[in-house]
Amino acid sequence: DSWGIFTFLCAALCNLPALPALNCSEELGPGQSIQQTYDLTRYLEHQLRTLAGTYLNYLGPPFNEPDFNPPRLARAERVPSATVDLDLWRGLTDNARLAANYRAYSRLLCYLRVLDGQVGTAELRHRLAHFCASLQGLVLSIGGVMSSLGYPLPAGPPAPPGAPLASNDFLKKMDDFWLLKELQTWLWRSAKDFNRLKKRVPPAVVTLRLEARGF
Repeated sequence: DSWGIFTFLCAALCNLPALPALNCSEELGPGQSIQQTYDLTRYLEHQLRTLAGTYLNYLGPPFNEPDFNPPRLARAERVPSATVDLDLWRGLTDNARLAANYRAYSRLLCYLRVLDGQVGTAELRHRLAHFCASLQGLVLSIGGVMSSLGYPLPAGPPAPPGAPLASNDFLKKMDDFWLLKELQTWLWRSAKDFNRLKKRVPPAVVTLRLEARGF
């Protein structure tokens, strides 16, 4: 009868072996990590333009004048310089360039945090704190790219080397000016580095995985 047929079908279903199910998943590879780092670098470039304009106005003339381009003082050498021969830089391995970026932004972040504690306006402190948080994200993102490519991370973020305090207010402002100028150059070059790198690294791979699922 119909009840017997229903009972038979239920028993048959309960005794079926576990069936494999297709599951489509995306492996997050180096390509996506590089793309995210490139996007963050471009965002920081945009963010720095606004921050630098506000900060240079805070410093006042001549630092906020468009044609102000002073020579780099010896005391400014403690800030990582992005002034490197372009052919020499491009001749480095990907690992060497990534490590240089990681070390430079770690050092620059330390200086920016010191700067954050010295400014006199609440609005500027807020902007500096926000930028520092974004820059910290960039350091972590570069570390993620290096790990995804199988490169070891450089030694932990170095503390800013000791340097004599500026003997006057003008020299202190000059230090701040060069910090922002070098950071701008680093971000400009890093964006180009990651743009080239993402073109050489294949995108994330979509794979099919069989998963055994029972009833």
